[in-house]
Amino acid sequence: MLWLTLALALLIGVALGLLGGGGSILAVPLLVYVAGVDPKQAIAMSLFIVGVTSVTAMISHARGGRVRWRTGVVFGLAAMAGAYAGGRLAEFIPGTVLLVAFALMMLATAVAMLRGRRGGDPDEGAGADRNLPIVKVLLEGAVVGLVTGLVGAGGGFLVVPALVLLGGLPMSVAVGTSLLVIAMKSFAGLAGYLASVQIDWSLALAVTAAAVVGSIVGGVLAGKVPQAALRKGFGWFVLVMGVVVLAETGVQFVS
Repeated sequence: MLWLTLALALLIGVALGLLGGGGSILAVPLLVYVAGVDPKQAIAMSLFIVGVTSVTAMISHARGGRVRWRTGVVFGLAAMAGAYAGGRLAEFIPGTVLLVAFALMMLATAVAMLRGRRGGDPDEGAGADRNLPIVKVLLEGAVVGLVTGLVGAGGGFLVVPALVLLGGLPMSVAVGTSLLVIAMKSFAGLAGYLASVQIDWSLALAVTAAAVVGSIVGGVLAGKVPQAALRKGFGWFVLVMGVVVLAETGVQFVS
């Protein structure tokens, strides 16, 4: 199962590199159902895996000028506070409940991806000198961080729409900036979890290495793959996985 786990981990990195999100949505089910990791440990490990992978994926975007540093740092700081609070709060919530919440987050994400955004993406130059209103960025960041800390998901697929819709950033810039935010809040959420959860670091590092390789591939492919087709295809994939997680959780609860 280790080789299958590592092979699938490549997809985590590719998703992060291409879409600026989706890492934890894939990482948690992978760790729980393929690697056989406890749900809470899986969420904690996913935060580490996605944090490191996001930093790697961000490098190519930063070189291409697709990272808005000021906006990302402000959003990320608010998200870190929310993620740490979510990670500490998760200590008091049963793992099964967290998995159900995770599956619901997957379904909501899939629907959002399949529906897409009304209207086209802003031009590449649009929003180049704009920054999100501080109050909105802090609120959005805190909410996104709280969700991520609790269930280890919802990062990029909540950050990217917020950056595009609120800040008017081009999709490519929102993707690159989201990686900065994801890295910041993932490590904050991990800090919250480490207070109560032990991690299998050998497995975490192996999966992270595979995901990093995938993120490099995703970064190279970014901009070359039709984004609309990729978004819809990934949306259907996440939808199916969300249904599977809900079904598996229901079976475990009944038994």
